[in-house]
This record gives sequence, C-alpha cells and structure tokens, in this order.
Amino acid sequence: MELADLEGIGPARLQALRAVGIVSLRDLLYMLPVRYEDRMTVYPCKTDQPGLILVQGSFAEPLKSSYFHGLSRVTGSIRDKSGKLSVCWFNEPWMASRIPAGTEVRLYGRLNVKEGRRTLQNPVVVEEPGWYPVYRSVKGLPSGFLRKLIRAALENVDDCCPETLPSGFRLRHRLCELNFAIRQAHFPTDPENLRIARRRLSFEQLLIYLVYVSMAGSHRDPADAFSFPPDTAGRFWEGMPFKPTGAQERVLLEIAGDLQKDRAMARLVQGDVGCGKTALAFGAIYLAAASGFQASMMAPTEILARQHYENAKKLLEPSGITCRLLTGSTRSKERRAILEELRSGACRAVFGTHALISADVAWQRLGLVITDEQHRFGVNQRSRLREKGLGEDGKSPHVLVMSATPIPRTLALILYGDLDLSLVDELPAGRIPVRTRLVPEEKRADMYAFLRREVARGRQAYVVCPTVEESESRDQVKSAKAVFADLKENALKDLRVALTWGDQKPDEKAAVIDGFVRGDYDVLVATTVIEVGVNNPNATLMIIENAERFGLSQLHQLRGRVGRGTEESWCFLLSDATEKLRILCGTNDGFAVSQRDLELRGPGDLLGTRQSGEALGPAMPGADVRLLDEAADTVRELRRNPDEKQTLRALEEAAVSFFEDEGRGIALS
Repeated sequence: MELADLEGIGPARLQALRAVGIVSLRDLLYMLPVRYEDRMTVYPCKTDQPGLILVQGSFAEPLKSSYFHGLSRVTGSIRDKSGKLSVCWFNEPWMASRIPAGTEVRLYGRLNVKEGRRTLQNPVVVEEPGWYPVYRSVKGLPSGFLRKLIRAALENVDDCCPETLPSGFRLRHRLCELNFAIRQAHFPTDPENLRIARRRLSFEQLLIYLVYVSMAGSHRDPADAFSFPPDTAGRFWEGMPFKPTGAQERVLLEIAGDLQKDRAMARLVQGDVGCGKTALAFGAIYLAAASGFQASMMAPTEILARQHYENAKKLLEPSGITCRLLTGSTRSKERRAILEELRSGACRAVFGTHALISADVAWQRLGLVITDEQHRFGVNQRSRLREKGLGEDGKSPHVLVMSATPIPRTLALILYGDLDLSLVDELPAGRIPVRTRLVPEEKRADMYAFLRREVARGRQAYVVCPTVEESESRDQVKSAKAVFADLKENALKDLRVALTWGDQKPDEKAAVIDGFVRGDYDVLVATTVIEVGVNNPNATLMIIENAERFGLSQLHQLRGRVGRGTEESWCFLLSDATEKLRILCGTNDGFAVSQRDLELRGPGDLLGTRQSGEALGPAMPGADVRLLDEAADTVRELRRNPDEKQTLRALEEAAVSFFEDEGRGIALS
C-alpha cells in the first residue's frame, strides 16, 4: 500500500508530507508524537492546578452565548461533587448547543488561574479517555487529519515495518516487538506500554544511525599521538589544590586514552555547572604540554576567557606551562608579542575568544583545541579553530568541547558519530542543588523581601533581564537599565546595586564584575553577559525577569551562576507558568533539561549550520544521552562479536533503507 492510497490524501497533502521528508507509509509511522496529553486523569472541578487538565461533570444551566466586536463567547459552569468551575469558549459559538444542560461530559483544556479566578479555556469534548498524541505541525495538514491518517496507516504496520531485531537480541536489551512499539507509541493504552514502546524505538533508531555512520566510512582525521608517561594524569591531580571527584579522574583518563591515538580526538565533556569541567580542560592541556604540543582554549565571552586565563596562571604555570590571553581587546603591542610566542612555541597554552581564529594567528605545533560552553559558538567558528591546527602532513589537532547543557545540535552530533561522550556525573562534596521557583508579578514585593534577608546574611544576588534598553517593540519586557534605575530608587535603594551588559566597555564591565565578586556590591543587575564566566560562590539568589523569553539551556546556565558555594541557593523565574519553565522548576539535571530542549526545539540542520529546528531523519522522542551511550556500546559489541553477524546485517539493511538518499551526507557532515 502506498501513501497516496490512504483516504483523504490528494496531491496537495501528498506534497505537504513530502516537504517534511515523508514519502512512504513507513516514514509516516516513524513520525512519532512530540508529546502526549493525559486525557485519562480526571481532576476535580475545584482544582486550582494551572495547565492542561481533564474535568468531568455537567452544566446545571444552559450555556450562554455573547458577542463583542464580532467575537463570540460561550460561557458556563461545570459542576461535580467537589464544586464548580467556569468554562469559556472563544470563537466557537456552536458549543452553546453542543452540550445540553444536565448532560455528563468530559472537558479537556487549559485551566487559567488569575487573581483567584479559575477558568477552563476553550476545552475540547473528550469522547474516549486515553493518552492523546500530539504531533509536530506539518504545514498544509490539520493536526486532526494527521492523527486520522496515522491511525489508518497503522492497519498496515506489519507489512511496511517488519521486525528488524532477532528475538534473542531483543530479550538481552529488554526491547519489545516493533509492531507493538509503533502502535503504542502513537496510541498508548497506558504509561508503562508507552515507556516500553519509546525505549524500543529510540534504542533501535540510535543503533541504525550509528551503524550507518560506520557503514558510510565516517572516520576521524589522522593526528599526532601524544606520548606521556602513564602516571601523567595522576601527577596533574597531585598538583591541584583540591581532590578530584571520581568522575573527574575517570574522564581525564578517557581524554588521555584518546590523545594517545593517531586519530584525532573529538570528545564532548558534559556535566552540570560546577562539576569541574574546567579542571579537566586544564588536565588535557597538561597532557598536551607534557607531549611537546601547544593547546588553545576558546571561550564565547571575554569574561570567561579571562577567568580561564587567571585560573591557568595559578594552576598550570607552576608546572612550567606558559599561558597567554588573546581577545579582541588585547592591545596591538601585546598581541604581536603573543603571536610571536605562538609561532616560536614559547607559549604552550593560549586562552581567548573568537580572536583565536583570526587570519594572522598561527601556532608552531598546535595539538589540542578546546572550546568551552561550545553551544555559544557558531558551527563555522568551531570548525575554523580546528582548521588552525591542520599541519602540512594533513594531520588535525585533537578536539575537546565542553558544555554544561548540550543544546539539541550537540546531541545530534553525538548521535551522528562526530563526538564521543564523557559524562561528569558527580558534583564536588558539599554542593547543594539550586531550588527553582516561578514567581508571579503579584509576589514581586515578597521576592525583594527575601533578597533583603539574603543580603542581611552577607549573601549577594543577580537580577538578569532579557534586554539592555527599553524598546517600544518589546511591550512589557524588562530592560536591565530600567530595572537598575528602579531598584536604586525604590525597592533596593539602600543596597549596593551595580549594572553590567554585553556592549559595556570591557574595562568597565571587568571592573563591575570583579567588584561584585570581591563583595563591593550586594546586587548585580545584568543581561545574559553573566551567563558564563562569573564565579561568585557568595551569590545565593538568581532572579530572572521575563523568564519566558529565554531558552531552556540558557535558563539552566543562568541558574548555574548560583549554588557554587556551600549555602542553599535559589533561582526565581518571574513569569507566568509555561511548560518550559515548569520543566526547569522540576529538575536540576542538565541531561533532562537537554532532552526536553531537544524535544521542544528539534535537533537542528545536520547538513548545515542551523542549531535547532526540524531533523532530516526520523524523530526520536524518549532518546536521552545515557541511552545514546548504551547504543554506542552496543554497536561496538556488534562489530566485535562474530556471533552477532545476523543482528548487525539486519541493522545495516534497515540503515540503508532509512538513509540511501541522504544518509552519507548526514554521516559525513
């Protein structure tokens, strides 16, 4: 059966599906829901839980219709044993006659709670309770039609999606059968079956991607193998003024193993803020210097680059590793001297911003390239830094990238074999997770009172705004300058408040931030310029204005500016409740934040330079970094074990069918 044979598919809708890469029934069935609505759990009408809910009851009186400036409004009150709840439909006048008074009905919609008034807005009538799939929008196709189309296609799931994994392999990896997984992934009968289905589909698709990468000849560039004594990593830790965590020791050994190979390392070090990634970067630089190579470390802001440089002078220069700082504000005379030291090899480690990729920057023997907070760099910037180390013999430098929260592109790049993964899944002893709360506007005064109590205890606070200046085009968006002026004159007028932003003169910016770290100020009002690179363990409160304006990864990074000491810390999000902000309030786990960011934004354009958006391949809801790591280990085992030839062959056939047209380009991107 072909896609065009499904009822309701004409030329226009067929073209709309093809535009998003759906050309067969198989493609359609692998377009999995991005989320599910719980139309099973019934809330009492008296609930004040905001968000999407299902209620069940009846209307004692007929629904009322009204019109205002041409817009219709239907209102009423649904009741159950707990009480009543106001219901309102806008521009749906037919609802007035659809639900007769006294008829038992289930309604699913968004509960809005404002100033004590509760209203269920534009709910739908639920005929069949269950888990309702919600798909990524396809231009030209109504969402209801897409669900109907997929339900019809499921009747042919056995023919167009035959089982690909042998039963023994499925049992070992706790995987259900494919046809069951696809049916449950679209229309689950209960949460447990959905979990089982998502694991099967996610795991298999990860396997298929990774198998195709190896089939397509994806390889690491040749590189110089570093040579250093076996105890070099241990000697590095002995020279540090702190005891490393077990995760830090493990990851540095993983890096050391890569550096000793004649193929270029391409490794992502991922861990939450404060887990010690910078120390691992310094460890890699130590290994490079011990092998006679130079290293560069690029940061997205001058603040962060300078912080790394200052720390490196304390931790690396005592070992004889000459360190330099190169940024856009480096004076000409000093810049010329640094460039000469790089060319001669006198400088072993250089820290900087995008200035490191300028045309006149050249190294004598660059063997290691590190990018910190790599999600802040453009794809082309990262590539240009790596290309700086290409030798005349065609050998590349080893590459290490670090991030506290990989954005979707990072996850996708790992998936396509571009990066190996090291997890720093352990925080130093004494760290307390930051407590995150949503703060509505009416609680602003209480929030400032809390801030004052923190300052009275000797602590400090950040206030972050999405813009620097007020703008007529940004209605009700808080600007840093306006908030700073207001706090100085009103709520915090007797406290020491400072202001900084991205385009502030570098010397002024450095003076403000250094003063805040020294304790000269109680509160720092800023834009996202402080997202990375500001380390003040005494700061225990982060306030984010208009939190809905920021991405999940950025919010997670901002939250990471507090909780860096041993005191309990807080992050207050000033905004109405949204799904994105509830996610952040519910977890401090960077992996969870990253996964939800992937689901909400998409994995990006893997053939180009976009860092979010629609994927070229099938969707993978439920796939997280840990599952990816398991899949990578499984692929390696399949290639090593001769008894797994049948399974490997089946996966290779599936990989070819998925990627025969575009796969090689993706794999080698």
